[in-house]
Amino acid sequence: MPADAWGITDAYDDARGERRSTPAATRQALRAAMGGDLADPRPPGDAPVVVVTRESGPATLAPGELFLEDGARLRVAGLLPPDVPLGYHELHPHGGGAPVRVIVCPPVCHLPEGLRTWGWAAQLYGVRSVESWGIGDLADLRRLARWSVELGAGALLINPLGASIPVLPQEPSPYFPSSRRYRNPIYLRIEEVPGAAEPHADIERLAGLGRALTADRRIDRDQVYRLKLEALGRLWSRFGGDPAFEGYCAAEGAGLVDFATFSALAEHHGRGWHGWPEEHRHPASPGVARFRAAHEDRVRFHQWLQWLADEQLRQAAESLRVIQDLPIGVDANGADAWAWQDLMALGVSVGAPPDDFSPRGQDWGLPPFIPHRLRSARYEPFVQTIRAALRHAGGLRIDHVMGLFRLFWIPRGMATTEGAFVRYPVDDLLAIVALESHRARAFVVGEDLGTVEAGVRERLAAQRVLSYRLLWFEPDPPARYPELALAAVTTHDLPTIAGLWTGADLAAQRALGWNPNEDGLRSMCVRVRAVTGLDESAAVPEVIEQTHRLLAGAPSMIVTATLEDALAESERPNLPGTTTERPNWSLALPASLEELEAHPLPRAIAGALRGRDRGGAGGSN
Repeated sequence: MPADAWGITDAYDDARGERRSTPAATRQALRAAMGGDLADPRPPGDAPVVVVTRESGPATLAPGELFLEDGARLRVAGLLPPDVPLGYHELHPHGGGAPVRVIVCPPVCHLPEGLRTWGWAAQLYGVRSVESWGIGDLADLRRLARWSVELGAGALLINPLGASIPVLPQEPSPYFPSSRRYRNPIYLRIEEVPGAAEPHADIERLAGLGRALTADRRIDRDQVYRLKLEALGRLWSRFGGDPAFEGYCAAEGAGLVDFATFSALAEHHGRGWHGWPEEHRHPASPGVARFRAAHEDRVRFHQWLQWLADEQLRQAAESLRVIQDLPIGVDANGADAWAWQDLMALGVSVGAPPDDFSPRGQDWGLPPFIPHRLRSARYEPFVQTIRAALRHAGGLRIDHVMGLFRLFWIPRGMATTEGAFVRYPVDDLLAIVALESHRARAFVVGEDLGTVEAGVRERLAAQRVLSYRLLWFEPDPPARYPELALAAVTTHDLPTIAGLWTGADLAAQRALGWNPNEDGLRSMCVRVRAVTGLDESAAVPEVIEQTHRLLAGAPSMIVTATLEDALAESERPNLPGTTTERPNWSLALPASLEELEAHPLPRAIAGALRGRDRGGAGGSN
């Protein structure tokens, strides 16, 4: 669809093929959120960045001196030399002027040769062992990864691990993070923190209270957070320093300092930086610098937590490819929005237009980057976000990958149906994703479900971004799925096999007073019966095993099975559109990690999927 100079589209075709035009009031509100109005024909001038791909031919640059990442210098006289290495370089034009960032990218994303494997899709918070403090942690992830390798798996897809705001109540949704660059310390295994094993550490009482929380299937994040922060505070007070910690802080630089400063400020002032004292609302404020100096120990504490999480994640990812999950955005009250507030449309949230499963549409409450301001920042926030998501990863799932092309913006105070799509510089963003995937030697999966614009899937395939294909939605049997894809039965937002087959998922929606898509759920059941050949009397474990046996026949490079299906669980992790009506993102698996390892159904699923791995189970790619 055509778009104006600000990227606001004139219309879009909804999930039913009906064209919806952008209302004038919506266009005006979106321009205002971008810092303009209807009288401004276009955003401010050119940005100091050029993104080049190897297949696009030599780029034309102003004459000047090009400073390469490795410290070398080249004189440039109009055209970028073809042998300039991949990476982030800086052009200093002759005669002065602002330096221009020159990003040289590969034409496609990294894809390991011969990749064909399977793995589990896990909500880590729900994978609890007998050692867990009420929530699945990074040591549990390490154990889950090693067990998966024993079963023949070569990948493990996990929920986003992004940091939450360090206040109570803790945010349950992993797709509503304070930061996509840094991790949530609630996932730390306390007993593996430096100093925890020393006799004077005095954490046994806290450990006992934490482990007792596993008696309740519903995860009490607030109590887990209280206990772990108390234990971590004690261990920090005795921490004698470590060169590896200092090296981590130096490598992370100002981004980590800003994040840790925000965390200390949030502990001091509470949630909602928009209402903090004015001197603390902007990271560049002198008042923030004074606060950081006055609270240096607490800022360092939050840096230390990130170093611990980084190290425990690294160890967890040694056994096989961990596929990290990148949310589409961040909490408007969180650390990334505070640090990059000048680049975000804070009076807007992103979401999805109405479709068959969400007839009222969805408002995710996440503020978007303003396209022209993101370019003016030389794409640095995007680079940092993608790089952080790929850290210690063998793969990356990009949630709602269509957001690289366009995002559905909803002005504050307007209904979801009054939103409009805003276009992004997709060529540049995809090129940066390709560059970072090559540096991490990790493949990329694009979650391309919902309202997908014509041509998007083809463009992603050309970029070697794997599609996301679900049995619940695909009209064809798995044997006809594309090779460049991750195939699965369901996701965290959709019914489990048991929930669908028994009708428990439909009953749960009705009990909530929800308006379920009964036709859609019925068609899913029909599809399962058709592909498995089973009738309605079949037992749930038989349906689960047979469904995955068929899924194993997909030519797709990766196949995943959820741990909920591995335990015949009827409740899904999340029901979109609900918040307090049910414990979204807060239900542990109905069995401990130890019980999962001994359960026959996961082994049956593994037997059905085993043999797909031609790329090796190890973490190297």
